[in-house]
Amino acid sequence: MTDAPPRRFSIVLLAAIADNGVIGRDNGLPFRQRSDLQRFKSLTMGKPVLMGRKTYLSIGKPLPGRTNIVVSRDAGFAPAGVVIARSLDAALAAARDDADKRGAGEIVVIGGTDIFAQTMPLADRMEITHVHASPAGDTYFPPIDATQWRAATRSDHPPGPQDEAAFSYVTYERV
Repeated sequence: MTDAPPRRFSIVLLAAIADNGVIGRDNGLPFRQRSDLQRFKSLTMGKPVLMGRKTYLSIGKPLPGRTNIVVSRDAGFAPAGVVIARSLDAALAAARDDADKRGAGEIVVIGGTDIFAQTMPLADRMEITHVHASPAGDTYFPPIDATQWRAATRSDHPPGPQDEAAFSYVTYERV
């Protein structure tokens, strides 16, 4: 029996970013964009989602239909229904194992700022919703370096029902 080469999984960063770079405010979303929440669900369903503790707490519960992997160094943090990883490396190992078991080709990183910053150099793709608003906030997406990333696709949309602002879906690929 020969050893198969290790399976390759794409790492995808998924975020909704306001024009001023804001992605969060007071441990919640800084805008209401129902269209983006529907896209989020379609892009993450059946895949492992990796997030930091604060992002998990802002969601408040495990996302159904996805393995929720939460990075936290807090030994007392152990909510039911999630996989806790004490480091990013441990989280990525758990996500790869889960993706392999699910037959998923992607690991989706959903925040927050520190997790995005740490995984951006490892990412293959970013699925970004640019929300055309500038809300107040306290959490920001790391800058997207145009020497590292190119916008492969873009679609612009007016506000839909229950959206606060117009938005653009942009898929970034590594240069």
